[in-house]
Amino acid sequence: MSANIQAIKEEIENYKVSNEEELEQYRLRFIGRKNILGDLFAEMKNVPAEERKAYGQQINELKDAVTTKFQELIQSLENLKGDAQEDHPDLTLPSRPDTVGAIHPLSATRAEIIRIFERIGFNVSEGPEIEDDWHNFSALNFPENHPAREMQDTFFVEKKPDIALRTHTSSVQVRVMENQKPPIRTLSPGRVYRNEAISARAHCVFHQVEGLFVDEGVSFADLKQTLYYFAKELFGKQTKVRFRPSYFPFTEPSAEMDITCNICGGEGCNICKYSGWVEIGGAGMVDPNVLDNCGIDSKKYSGFAFGMGIERITMLKYQIRDLRLFTENDVRFLRQFTSLS
Repeated sequence: MSANIQAIKEEIENYKVSNEEELEQYRLRFIGRKNILGDLFAEMKNVPAEERKAYGQQINELKDAVTTKFQELIQSLENLKGDAQEDHPDLTLPSRPDTVGAIHPLSATRAEIIRIFERIGFNVSEGPEIEDDWHNFSALNFPENHPAREMQDTFFVEKKPDIALRTHTSSVQVRVMENQKPPIRTLSPGRVYRNEAISARAHCVFHQVEGLFVDEGVSFADLKQTLYYFAKELFGKQTKVRFRPSYFPFTEPSAEMDITCNICGGEGCNICKYSGWVEIGGAGMVDPNVLDNCGIDSKKYSGFAFGMGIERITMLKYQIRDLRLFTENDVRFLRQFTSLS
C-alpha cells in the first residue's frame, strides 16, 4: 500500500501542464468527485488497526501535496499566458502617440522679461533662496519691528531665528552691491516665499524678478522711462501705465506701478478687483541708507529698483484667472502652451 502512495506522490510531483485541458485533467484525477485519493481512503478498512494511523497520515500528506501542486500548476499556466502575450502583442491596439512637452508659461514669461531688459543693458544675477537677516531685511532698511520680520509673514528656519526663506529677490541685489562697484545694472529673477493663504490671487511660493540700476545721476525719470519701455514691450503699445505713491523700506520715494487690465479690457473682473487696473509691481529710488549699508557712497551715487511677480505678469499676458493653476501640474492646462516651445 505504501508503494502505491509513493507512486501517486511521484506522479503529482512530476505533473506538468501546458494548457487548460491538461490542468482540468489533473483536477479530475486528483481533486474531482471521483478522484484517485477516494480509492485510497476506501482502502482504510482493509488496513490492519495498528497501521491505520500511519496510513491516514500518509493520505492526508498526499492530499495536501495535491492542493499545493494544483496552485503551482495554475500559476505556471498564467505565466505561460503572460509570456505568450509579451511575445505576441495585440497589433490591433491603437498606438500611443508621441507627446511633446512644452515650456511652462512661467518659464516662458521669465525668459521674455529677461530678454526685454537685456536689450537695455541689464544682466542677470542670482542668489540663495535661504537667506540671513542681513541680506533679507537689515541691509534693506527694514526696521526691527517691521511686520515682515514676524512669523505670520515669513518662513523662518527652525532654531535659527536669523535665517529664513527669502521673501524677495532684493537680497540678491544686496549681494551684488556688496561685491560690485557702480555702475550696476542687474536683474534678479527667482523663487520667493511668504506665509500667505493660497487663493486665486496669492500663493506661499511664487516667483519675482527685481531690477537695480546704480550710477551717478540716476533719477526717478530714468525709472519711469525704463518701466514704460518694459510694459509696452511685454503687453503691447496700447498698454497704459500709471504710478501711485507708495512706501517701501528700501526705496524713497516709492511707487506702485499699474497697467490696464488686458483680461477684462478695463471693464472690471476678479483679477483687477473690478477697477480696470492691475498692479504689476513696486518701484522707487534706492534709499541712501541701503547704498551705505552695501558700501556704496550715497553722496556720489544714486539708483532705482523695481520688483514684480512673474505669476501676475503671466496671468495678464495669457489671460489666466487663477494663480493656483501654475503649480497644480494639470496636463489639460499645460497643453495650452505647447506653442511656446
